[in-house]
Amino acid sequence: MTPALRRDEMVRRAQSGQRLGVEALALEFGTSRETIRRDLAALDRQGALRRVHGGARPGGEEGPFQDRLRARVEAKRAMAQHLAQGLRPGDSLFIDTGSTTQFLAEEIALCKGLIVITNSADIASLCQKGEGNRVFLIGGEFRAEGRESVGPLAVAQIGQLRAAQVVLTVAAVTERGVYDIDPQEAEIARAMVAQADQVTVLADGSKMGRAGVFEVCPMARVGRIVTDAIDTPLRLAAEAAGVFVDIVTVA
Repeated sequence: MTPALRRDEMVRRAQSGQRLGVEALALEFGTSRETIRRDLAALDRQGALRRVHGGARPGGEEGPFQDRLRARVEAKRAMAQHLAQGLRPGDSLFIDTGSTTQFLAEEIALCKGLIVITNSADIASLCQKGEGNRVFLIGGEFRAEGRESVGPLAVAQIGQLRAAQVVLTVAAVTERGVYDIDPQEAEIARAMVAQADQVTVLADGSKMGRAGVFEVCPMARVGRIVTDAIDTPLRLAAEAAGVFVDIVTVA
C-alpha cells in the first residue's frame, strides 16, 4: 500500500468513529511505528483527525477549511507531488493559503534550498522542514479558520518582496480568468500575482468552469494550470491565452 492510500484509509477510519492506535496500525500496514506517527502528525495538521497519546481519534467539529482539506485528497496530493518535482534549489515562490497548497507544502518539506513566501502559518511550518529552505511568513490580521494572515498589513508586506513564481489555489477557473470566493484571500492573491514573474494555478477539476466572485487575475496573466481534469472548451480557451495546461493523472 502506498503512503497516500495508507493515510486515506486512516482518515476513512477516523471519520467512521474508530480510534487509531500506533501499534495496531504499524502491525497491520507493515510499517514502523515512527512512520505511522509521521502519518498521524501530517493528518492532524490537515485537521483530518486529532493525535492523542498512542494514536489518534476522530477530529471534532471543524469549519469549512478543514472540510476542504478532506475533499479530493488523492487528486490534490497527486497534483502537489507533480508540481514539487519541478522545483529546484534556489527557486523562489509565493504560496497562498488553501487546502491544495497545503498538500504542496508537505511536498516542499522534502525539497531543498527553496525560498518560500506565504501568508499561511501551517504552510510556513511545513516548508521550513526542507533542508536549506528559507521561509518568510507574511504578517497582518490573523484568521484562525485558515490560520492565515490577511488585510492591508499583509498586502503591504507582500509588495516589498519578489518571487519567480506564485502558486495559487483558487475557487474558480473560467475562460476569463481565476477567482476566489473570499474578498480578503483574493486581495492577498492579487498582491502576490503583482510581485511574481510567473503565475501557477494549482486547482483540481471541481474548480474548472465554476462561477467566480472576486477576480484574482485574468487568464492571460496565468502561465500554467496544474489540474487533474478540465473540460475541452476551457482547456482550449486557456491555451489560446498562452497558458500551459498541465493535466495530472491520479492513480
